[in-house]
Amino acid sequence: MAKKQAQPIIPADKLLLYEKVVATIPGLERKGVTMPYTSINGHMFSFLAKNGSMALRLPKPTRDDFIAKYQTSLVEAYGAVMKEYVVVPEALLQSTTELQPYF
Repeated sequence: MAKKQAQPIIPADKLLLYEKVVATIPGLERKGVTMPYTSINGHMFSFLAKNGSMALRLPKPTRDDFIAKYQTSLVEAYGAVMKEYVVVPEALLQSTTELQPYF
């Protein structure tokens, strides 16, 4: 019997925006079905949460500037703060050109 593939429950419009920014890096592949993410050399650096919010892993100086500039916060998942990941505001996710340098 063929195994049924899990279907993503992420809002389709958010998934399309995420895929658009992933496509800005040649050869980068979006992975994951129920939780889309990107990684390089086994290190995840972005993902799309079930609610459609994007998380982005940034180095400390850039992370602090990003949080201040976009008035956002660190990502919280399953009751824990993910100290290296910031929440990408929805308006920024919609602006691929503005988001791409951080990506």
